[in-house]
Amino acid sequence: MDALTPFITVADLIERMGGRLGLKWVAGRSGSDRYLTSDTVQKPTLALIGHLNFVHPNRVQVLGCAEMDYLRSLSPEGLKQAVERLYATELAVVIVANDEPVPEALVEAAERTRTPLLSSPEPSPGLIRLLGHFITQALAPSVTLHGVFLEVSGLGVLVTGDPATGKSELALELITRGHRLVADDVLEVYAVAPDTLEGRCPSLLQDFMEVRGLGVLNIRRLFGETAVKVKKNLKLIIRLTPAELWQDVDRLSMQAGRQAILGIEIPEVHIPVAAGRNLAVLVEVAVRNHILKLRGLDSTSEFVERQRQAMEEGSSLGA
Repeated sequence: MDALTPFITVADLIERMGGRLGLKWVAGRSGSDRYLTSDTVQKPTLALIGHLNFVHPNRVQVLGCAEMDYLRSLSPEGLKQAVERLYATELAVVIVANDEPVPEALVEAAERTRTPLLSSPEPSPGLIRLLGHFITQALAPSVTLHGVFLEVSGLGVLVTGDPATGKSELALELITRGHRLVADDVLEVYAVAPDTLEGRCPSLLQDFMEVRGLGVLNIRRLFGETAVKVKKNLKLIIRLTPAELWQDVDRLSMQAGRQAILGIEIPEVHIPVAAGRNLAVLVEVAVRNHILKLRGLDSTSEFVERQRQAMEEGSSLGA
């Protein structure tokens, strides 16, 4: 499990949100490589987007109607001082909302300090909300995991295990049965909420899967658009283990384990691998059984309770 340091550049922000927010360059293009970073991994998103009197370094600064009216009300000297104080905090980017006219003093300071200055037609409340959501996703704490990540019966499932246990072959069979591939081999996992992990496929690996004997396959081209997904919430881990490790296991006492990832516990099911076992069916049933457990229905508990009741009835009859 490898930790990733979350960051995003201003250029990334413009590339991924520019069309949605109508972002346009005004000045400071030379600063497009500036980082947006979080000083603590659980920093609230709204702290990244301040007001004119509440500015933080390496943050997005949104200037709405009220801020622009305030700047326009200042004398030339007062405007210059206000802009100097704003840019002295080493902002990552300044965005002027509502397509407000941009004072020349802002433009000059942006060029001098290499601070990206953008404009957007979006009203400032909507702009802050959309930026906040995007930055939360982009700067979420994350790790890389190894295995095959699929959507099985609508559930995000990571299939993992030792090398040569047949993970890719199992994933390929599940895809032929109508399930969907998210990532093969490398999975980026982000904590997008206090109790939610989102698995994403690295852009370099999207649509591809490696299968021994067949090489690298493009799953989208082989099986169509519906056979792949870019991301999915991680809800279950299935670990493939050699069957010889299961010889002394009490089958009735088996309990699904849990694995902590970024402080969030994910249920984990172990499936023994042996010749002749239909692993695709077993994975599908494991997923269905997990969904039942989420609804409060546990087959093992039901069976044990039925045994207990039968033993009590037998004891009462014997008495």
